[in-house]
Amino acid sequence: MKIKISTRLIAIMLFAVLVPATALAGEIRWQPFDKGMTMAKEQDKKVLLYFHTEWCGYCKKLEKTTLKNPSVIEYINKNFIAITVDGDREKKISASYGVRAFPTIWFLKSDHTKLSSLPGYVDGKTMGGILKFIKTDSYNTMSYNDFKKTL
Repeated sequence: MKIKISTRLIAIMLFAVLVPATALAGEIRWQPFDKGMTMAKEQDKKVLLYFHTEWCGYCKKLEKTTLKNPSVIEYINKNFIAITVDGDREKKISASYGVRAFPTIWFLKSDHTKLSSLPGYVDGKTMGGILKFIKTDSYNTMSYNDFKKTL
């Protein structure tokens, strides 16, 4: 008995196996703190460190809008190690970054050197510009306001 398998079926099967479920769902691939920091060093990628709490209204807004924006998700997943930190559950980590308000996002180099923090809510367009500013190391040669003029 011969089984006929179409090229299309093989492609679908390979896609399902090779593409992580988070990529299909269009979500940021969040990591816990320790694992994410290790991954950043191993992959030589910058870190997006997101501090939030369950009770924070602007955290919820950021998560429902900016962090659901497909272009923001794609850019973060491709260029950063995304780490999520619950400020109530991981108080020592929050304190070590001087986080006093939520949400706060810290950007770090792959060696964990602090680059800059971003407190409060930002929309998807602004976040996209900030991500590019950090990823391209433009902070070494210009201010963010000058960088915005190049977008």
